Amino acid sequence: MVVRRRPQRGHRYTESPVLQLALQGWRSRMVGLLLMGAFLLLLSRAFYLQVINNDFLQEKGDSRYLRDIEISASRGKVTDRNGEMLAVSTPMKSIWAIPADARTMNVEQKRQLADMVDLKPRELDGRLASEKSFVFIKRQVPPQVADRIAGLKLPGVHQEKEYRRYYPAGDMTAHLVGFTGVDDKGLEGVELAFQRELLGRPGARTVIRDRRGNIVEDVGATRPPQDGRDIVLAIDSKIQYLAYSNLKNAVIENKAKAGGAIVVDTRTGEILALANWPTYNPNNRDKLSGEQLRNRAVTDTFEPGSTLKPFTVALGLERGKVRYDSVIDCAPGRITIGKATINDSHPHGALTVAQVIQKSSNVGTTKIALMLPPREMWEMFDALGFGRSPQLGFPGEVGGRLRPWKSWKPIEQATMSYGHGISVSLIQLARAYTALARGGDVIPVSLLRADQPVAHGTQVYSPQTAREMRSMLELVVQAGGTAPKAAVPGYRIGGKTGTAHKLEGGTYANKYVASFVGVAPMSDPRLVVAVMIDEPGAGRYYGGDIAGPVFSQVMAGALRTLGVPPDALPMHVAALPEQEGRL
Repeated sequence: MVVRRRPQRGHRYTESPVLQLALQGWRSRMVGLLLMGAFLLLLSRAFYLQVINNDFLQEKGDSRYLRDIEISASRGKVTDRNGEMLAVSTPMKSIWAIPADARTMNVEQKRQLADMVDLKPRELDGRLASEKSFVFIKRQVPPQVADRIAGLKLPGVHQEKEYRRYYPAGDMTAHLVGFTGVDDKGLEGVELAFQRELLGRPGARTVIRDRRGNIVEDVGATRPPQDGRDIVLAIDSKIQYLAYSNLKNAVIENKAKAGGAIVVDTRTGEILALANWPTYNPNNRDKLSGEQLRNRAVTDTFEPGSTLKPFTVALGLERGKVRYDSVIDCAPGRITIGKATINDSHPHGALTVAQVIQKSSNVGTTKIALMLPPREMWEMFDALGFGRSPQLGFPGEVGGRLRPWKSWKPIEQATMSYGHGISVSLIQLARAYTALARGGDVIPVSLLRADQPVAHGTQVYSPQTAREMRSMLELVVQAGGTAPKAAVPGYRIGGKTGTAHKLEGGTYANKYVASFVGVAPMSDPRLVVAVMIDEPGAGRYYGGDIAGPVFSQVMAGALRTLGVPPDALPMHVAALPEQEGRL
């Protein structure tokens, strides 16, 4: 028999004294208020962050899925003075990958990708083995190839737009224009000199990407790209081709080491042509060497030899030490200064000052130089721009060597008067001759097209002295001069030859630099052309024989290109007698 107890009536367990809270009334109210205050504080903070100042949380959220991708700016074009394209950017694609995702490709997919980007499968595997979150597979891929890769829909493989530089003129303007690297930054020539102007400013675009890097939504452009500024050079492509092709032929024909040629407009100082040999193809630089890269006309110096004689003689005229028809005794073809003896290649007797230039007499030039104070000679060379950078803004341009006049000895002053003991670049030499072509003032030279002629430069000689010197230079290319091969049919031209031993290891070697610098037309000088051939090795080395013909061909073509009318009757150069002992 089970006995059931009935619960006691009138007593509930919630009213047990044991379970009652032993707190005073004010304390319970305080706890309640504290809890309510904390809740209000959290509510206020949430309202502040999500409504009033939500930048922080928004930034944290955006950092997990929003990305800014760069929009490439097109690099500015480089053109010649007539708008002919010399450097232009073409759109390309870069192929990149997220290695962790790209490693999921199967063998066939990897093989296809490797074939399209010209990589061996082993090379591709090596790049995808990287622990980085981003690797380039191939830069500057043609758009059609990139489209084929995109059609494969390979996991972890992506593309970005970029540009590749193309040089339509190729090796003809390589040293002048230069080239860029794969990152579109200038590395040589004008591309480097005007990097800031050409580069432009890339833009940016905000996108939403998933964790694999795929773009799932394009939010919009945040900064539009600004394309680079176009650069218009002073060179004329037709004249550039004349200088380049004739220089190349001369260097090859004479088995020379190298050469350079420059054409300068005497009115504006514009460089209408600047050519070097050897050269290179800027569109294919796989086998590029340092010798090919050197812009010798701007970065290399040499002893100019007799091409400096006209400046010394001009100073003698300017200071009243000699006149055009003054007679200088050059017999017996040598002069001794201290322990050194200066010789002419062939002995001359009495020569007028004009004949000193025509025959290129070292003795005659030395005697005129020793009439002049060293300081005045130094100041003249300095005013002509020797010893100082030509300030073209071109990478690697040099100032040459011109020692202070206070350290000159008489023999050093004598040798500098005919171009030994001083070094110049070809661009410096061409610029100096603008003083003889103009009214005695030398003007700056420019790589960029000039809108206006230079009204006046640095005055070095009087206009009368410049006219007399042009008359002397005209005798050099006539019968009895040292450069009949430099004559230009139909035009009156003048110039000066130079044949200088090369200085190696402190002594003069049996190697030569042959040069010619000339002006035309003499009735109203428009152009200066300077030519230098380094180490001719085919048995001839005189400037009149080697550099003179190059000058003739380049000057003739340039004058015709510019539409300069002839100012003389046609000359039959072949009928002129050849001269021996050319300097």
